[in-house]
Amino acid sequence: RRRTDMHAETRTPELHGLLAEYRSAQELLEAAEKATHEGFRAMDAYTPFPLEALSEVICDHHKSKVPLICLTGGVIGALSGWALQIWTSTVDYPMNIGGKPYNSWPAFIPVLFECTVLFAAFSAAIGMFMLNGLPQPYHPVFNVARFREKASRDGYFLCIEAHDGKFDPSGTRAFLLSTGAMEVNDVEL
Repeated sequence: RRRTDMHAETRTPELHGLLAEYRSAQELLEAAEKATHEGFRAMDAYTPFPLEALSEVICDHHKSKVPLICLTGGVIGALSGWALQIWTSTVDYPMNIGGKPYNSWPAFIPVLFECTVLFAAFSAAIGMFMLNGLPQPYHPVFNVARFREKASRDGYFLCIEAHDGKFDPSGTRAFLLSTGAMEVNDVEL
């Protein structure tokens, strides 16, 4: 016996945001500037080639956490290297060579440096991937047919996401149309 959900037809899909399409990179850049000045913060732009000015407009309010993650990884690496050498030199395999103390710190410097660099590099790379949300095999903007057709060839898109504090479906749609968008589509999750 098959169970069916009686309310399946009445459900409305959740909204990820609104996706506006523009004719050129310049129009997209101007729309992103207007959106930023209007107070929208949760937005992303999609172009077939990188636009440095666009990333400055959209991302200027974001502060990267990667340097802090890298510093934390480096400190943990240095402490781990120090602890490893203290353990091996004084507890696990103590050897008195030439009357030097077991925990002779000048001999520890190369290993400390290498552990610091190793942990900092790995934490920076892993932190960057995690903060970027990678790997991301699915993104809701691919639910819009125009985006799938044109994004990598000649499409210029601006998506204002629904979790933005200023987002209102009808008001945001009207705003995007006022910026010169050719078309505004709902992006469903």
